[in-house]
Amino acid sequence: MKLNLQITYSDKTEKAIEAGTPDLVAFENKFDVSVAQLGRDTRISWLLFLAWHAEKRNGATKDTYEKWLETVEDLGETEQDPK
Repeated sequence: MKLNLQITYSDKTEKAIEAGTPDLVAFENKFDVSVAQLGRDTRISWLLFLAWHAEKRNGATKDTYEKWLETVEDLGETEQDPK
């Protein structure tokens, strides 16, 4: 299972981020919520955590979640198929 997210940073850089299995498992562990809940009661903090975790896991950021949040301007969906 994968989830594609579009992040716009404060410097106007846009990035498509693919949250994969490790990120979804980390989400379930952190929030004690099934990923199935994402489709029913989505929270922006959940989606941003998934994006941050994917960025951290892939070495794209070394920032803590809270510090990384300060660099995010917008969150959206990508047109890519997550397959």
